[in-house]
Amino acid sequence: MRLLGARTYAVTAAAVAGLLTLTGTGATATATPATTTTASAEAEAADRAGAPTAAATTTVEKVPYAMDSSNQAAWWTPLATYKGAGQYTYMAFNEPGSSASTHRPAIARRAPDGSWSRLPLLNSSGTQAEFTDDLGHNQPSVARDGSGRLHVFTSMHCNPWRYFRTESPGGSVTDHAAELPDAGQGITYPVLTTAPNGDLYLTARVGCGNDQRPGKLYRWDNAASRWSTVATFAAAQYRAVYPDDLAVDSAGRVHILYEWSKAPSSAFRHQLSYLRYDPATGTFADSTGAAATVPATPATADVIQDLTAGEQWSTDNTGYTGPAVQSAKLTLNGSAPRVAYRYRSEDSAGVFRVYYAAPGSGGWARQTVYAGGQTMAALGITRDGTEGERVYYVTASGTDRVFAAHAVGGAWQPQSVVPGVTADRLAVRRDSDGNDVLYLPDTARGTLHYGRR
Repeated sequence: MRLLGARTYAVTAAAVAGLLTLTGTGATATATPATTTTASAEAEAADRAGAPTAAATTTVEKVPYAMDSSNQAAWWTPLATYKGAGQYTYMAFNEPGSSASTHRPAIARRAPDGSWSRLPLLNSSGTQAEFTDDLGHNQPSVARDGSGRLHVFTSMHCNPWRYFRTESPGGSVTDHAAELPDAGQGITYPVLTTAPNGDLYLTARVGCGNDQRPGKLYRWDNAASRWSTVATFAAAQYRAVYPDDLAVDSAGRVHILYEWSKAPSSAFRHQLSYLRYDPATGTFADSTGAAATVPATPATADVIQDLTAGEQWSTDNTGYTGPAVQSAKLTLNGSAPRVAYRYRSEDSAGVFRVYYAAPGSGGWARQTVYAGGQTMAALGITRDGTEGERVYYVTASGTDRVFAAHAVGGAWQPQSVVPGVTADRLAVRRDSDGNDVLYLPDTARGTLHYGRR
């Protein structure tokens, strides 16, 4: 599959020292004091029918707060949206700490009029919380409940809960860790989402044993203002669970995406899996609707990407070069799951390709989205009423690095999302107005961008 770039474009891109305006294929650069940029691109005609596809317009803004270089992950859910009088966006991120090896979590809040405000996470003494950097583990996840309270989980790698919440809309974000079940347990990878009824659901890896590290599902009862444990959804001897994503459908059923590694942990995971929970009945099911027993194991899980030739269960975080899964994200087509994930196969020359998967009559059907070169760990997937599923990914190099692909005529067509903006990670949420809201960190330059398309 060939990576397609824009044939012509008009883009204004924020840079650290100012902004550059690029026009046409033979672009020249001029300085401008603007702080908001709009990017659009016309994709090349490349589908099998030969018909061109037009890229969605992306509006990009630089978030007006400094970002720490530790603000990078793949599993996180650092973005939430809310429709009130207009669209509000909440971007949880790491600010620079008091030293190069620390960070301070905060929320950047964007109001419907485009104004920004900053909400620091405050510890029990009233000062901004600060934690030691730990790449891949210390990033924040955020959600807004039905009463307007913001919930943030952050900076945990086998640490007791680090949980912050507002008491009312617009209030301070303060420490509420004592309210969580499993007090004193080591927590890692908190993934968070809001249900249509205003409740929250949370998955996390709980425990730090060398023999196994299970995954648990928790629920915030918005009416009662309390957390409870739903279930240990996955656990197995000599295996560790890696939560990837959560989504709740209109019927309130919770869709869970996760991976397995050899215990105690590994940068390279296997057997990407799916599970669905129905709070109305308290039961779990697989993608066919068949009843599932929890905790699931690798032998009983609904596996999306099974082991392939040459794949091994390894805890080698640096030297293992065989097939592996590394990250995945989830969206819904009604109540049906749609998955984007990165997988390195035996024949991919060390490259993690991007794939799409959906359940079918014969099990999970998989398609290659992008195989043109190395990608970064972070992914996103949304469902658009016109284009269908959009799979977002970041390439490891290139002038344009953030892409969204959708299927046209049976082939996945990539489009550059923010030409000229040097983001190297991403997260995506679909808002209630039908826009994809983008979270775009540039870790080399210490900047975070907000995008909407």
